[in-house]
Amino acid sequence: MARSNKDRTEATRTALLDAARALFVDRGYADTATPDIVSAAGVTRGALYHHFEDKKALFLAVVEREARTVAAEIEARAAPETAARKALVVGARGYFDAMSQKGRTRLLLLDAPAVLGSERAAALDRNNAEASLRAGLSNLLPATDEAGRLLDQVTALLSSAFDRAAIEIAEGGDRAAYEAAIVRLIDGLCPR
Repeated sequence: MARSNKDRTEATRTALLDAARALFVDRGYADTATPDIVSAAGVTRGALYHHFEDKKALFLAVVEREARTVAAEIEARAAPETAARKALVVGARGYFDAMSQKGRTRLLLLDAPAVLGSERAAALDRNNAEASLRAGLSNLLPATDEAGRLLDQVTALLSSAFDRAAIEIAEGGDRAAYEAAIVRLIDGLCPR
């Protein structure tokens, strides 16, 4: 059966995203050239520029896809839980599982801020993994509690702790110890 133009367009876009991701992970953004991307994707330079304005726009698309995947993993893990604390703990495990995908920590936490700028990278996180964390914390923390009144700030700080832990784990740190530390932080927020 012949593929539609829409199917071919999507296949080309996916091939470019997949090839670019692999090269960005292996070489880094700066050392990845667009001719290498199109060669790895098996498409023409024209196809690349039909889908993406430039290499930076392609990188943005790659990290947006990665960020959505991380958020989906967190949501999938946490959604079945009814208790707020349990959902946060299970979601944390989902985050660390998602971030264990080869190169994901580098793409999202190291290269994205360097390539896109810290504010754009932070916005990407706020709209994905951090949004899941905020929702979980809002279920845990009463609005009348001090931590609940500081929900945005608590979310930003805890999100930073998650990211720092992911970097440490990617560099060989003890994942179980970092997960336990995150759970201690979560438990420290619980109203008594």
